[in-house]
Amino acid sequence: MHIILVGLNHRTAPVEVRERLSFSGQGLLDALGQLRQVPELEEAVVLSTCNRTELYAVSPQFHPVANALKGFLDTRGRELGLSGVSEHLYVHHGQEAVSHLFTVVTGLDSMILGETQILGQIKEAYVTSADQGAVGKTLHALFSQALTVGKRAHTETGISHNAVSVPYAAVELARKVFSNLGGRKVLILGAGEMADLTARHLVQAGVSQITVANRTYEKAVAMAQQYAGLGVRWDDMEHWLEQADVVISSTGAPNLVLTREHLTRAMSVRRGRPIFLFDIAVPRDIDPECSRLENVFLYDIDDLEAAVAANLRERKREARRVERIIEEEVARFDSWLKTQDVVPLIRSLRDKADAVRKAELERALARLPELGERERSVIEAMTVTLVNKLLNDPTLRIKEFASASQGELYLEAVTQLFNLEGGQDRNASEDKTEAMSPALEGLAPQGGAAHGRR
Repeated sequence: MHIILVGLNHRTAPVEVRERLSFSGQGLLDALGQLRQVPELEEAVVLSTCNRTELYAVSPQFHPVANALKGFLDTRGRELGLSGVSEHLYVHHGQEAVSHLFTVVTGLDSMILGETQILGQIKEAYVTSADQGAVGKTLHALFSQALTVGKRAHTETGISHNAVSVPYAAVELARKVFSNLGGRKVLILGAGEMADLTARHLVQAGVSQITVANRTYEKAVAMAQQYAGLGVRWDDMEHWLEQADVVISSTGAPNLVLTREHLTRAMSVRRGRPIFLFDIAVPRDIDPECSRLENVFLYDIDDLEAAVAANLRERKREARRVERIIEEEVARFDSWLKTQDVVPLIRSLRDKADAVRKAELERALARLPELGERERSVIEAMTVTLVNKLLNDPTLRIKEFASASQGELYLEAVTQLFNLEGGQDRNASEDKTEAMSPALEGLAPQGGAAHGRR
């Protein structure tokens, strides 16, 4: 059985392509419904975020289903006015697909190295697909293990420690200063993207009150409402400056918006209570002279970017530890998957043995009509136990053969030795069967043909 992945991400496609090929809400459910109609496709999961759209599938056929998945995304692109979608797509198969998913779930393939949001997004994608009946045994096992891999990466390594974005670095530094941001008051100057991202991190860090001041009052109110905060007029900024513990400024203004005079007046009202200023604007919003005032602590973009660079270097070192975890988990999943491949063979062996047992039991009991019900039950139980014990070692060996370097040859030998018709998957992909045929010729009986293995 093949695990197939077709997708695109921030490394292969520009944002105008990614945003159009994303799936959400009813569109995601419709996509799953269409994928389930693809011939030979047995399972599917659609992972769609702002940075990637990936289709995971399980099928006994690789090439036809991979082409169908590429065609599905290409058709959707054309319907939305995009051409050349196939140029942005990547295709992974087998261990490569498994390794890719584990790399994604750990944050190694994210725009921000080691970010944790993708872990929840993958869980949501799996649950949605499972709820639609699109997930079977293989993808259930794969995505369950992927979530375990993600948790291992973030608990056993420091891949998600230390801020690697300027807004988050500002929040992390504020948290170190105060130990706990709960109960602290934050004033944000500006309502742009950087200010909004900073507000989101502050709320996650437990800040109790966020006040947003912006030259366009309506924008201040709109952003503040997202975080249960307060939007205020720019002219009232000094009043809120007197109350804030932390000020984060990101206005995009061409000139300074907070001067030494502003801070001098505010500090006279604050009666020495310290204030921490984070200037993440370029050009700078806050007069550097403010740092000379007593109990005023100012950090500008250079301070924060230096911290981000150091943190990123640390995350890259931790990424190597995550890669080792991924290698270990890929090998573990591959071993499980190969074991699943021999389930039909084991079932065929046991079915044949049980059929022989039942036939011989019936023949023996027919010769002993004088036996009572109890005696018959004892004899039948003995035959079941005997067959189970005889097949115990062969069953274990067959599972071991699944992961052996020449396992296919051993498994074919078992098939031929016990003449197990149907013990192997007749739907193995054509490329795998052709690749194996020369090696199996010596094992095929005279006048017979070797069975293919997937």
